[in-house]
Amino acid sequence: MAIAGAPGTAVTAFVDLHCHTSASFDSLASPRAVVAAAARRGLTHLAITDHDRIEGALEARDVAPVGLTVLVGEEIRTRDGDLIAVFLSTAVPPGLSAAETIAAVRAQGGLVGIPHPFDRFRGSISKGETLRGLEALAATVDWVESWNARLTVGDGNVRAAELARAAGVPGVAVSDAHTTLEVGVASTILGGDPSTPDGLRAALAAGPVMATGRASFYVRLATPLAKVVQRARGRGRIRPVANP
Repeated sequence: MAIAGAPGTAVTAFVDLHCHTSASFDSLASPRAVVAAAARRGLTHLAITDHDRIEGALEARDVAPVGLTVLVGEEIRTRDGDLIAVFLSTAVPPGLSAAETIAAVRAQGGLVGIPHPFDRFRGSISKGETLRGLEALAATVDWVESWNARLTVGDGNVRAAELARAAGVPGVAVSDAHTTLEVGVASTILGGDPSTPDGLRAALAAGPVMATGRASFYVRLATPLAKVVQRARGRGRIRPVANP
């Protein structure tokens, strides 16, 4: 694992801002197993960001071991591409525009990030925006995933880091874990206490340090199997709301 960021940054929190549990349509990792893995690997804060749901995050928060703070979050499928939200009290429905989704998160007092903005194989926000529009959108969020451990093909992470710099927002490293083996393989090291919206915002502004590991290609092969199993269980992807 490589560590890159501002030298001399106070190290008090080890944070993974993008992680999935079996509440997602493409993961079989139980919330209890995910938080146990996070604690074993030294994380202090873990955002559970299941696709368009928060019940897995709520369960994870209830069973998290002492020393691990779970941030209730969601990976939201907007009409323009995926967004990440944390500090939610209710789920934000999929199918809204990116601007509407950000407004819905802000109305709850939550924070917003852009996940894997240049991943060609997922619902990335860049597919629905020009570069100028993408920079303008990025300037309205709280962070950009400059390093997503599941992005192993192409230059998407390099371009994401450039986007964060161009928009003037912090870049973070995340695992985007869908299995317990991936939890914390990449994370962000922060000074301060990111347990609240104001605390996380201040810690990001002070200068994150990115620990940039990668997910194994073989571990990722579990995702197609998880989708099949979850579909058989009746836990497929939530249908987006109709366009207004």
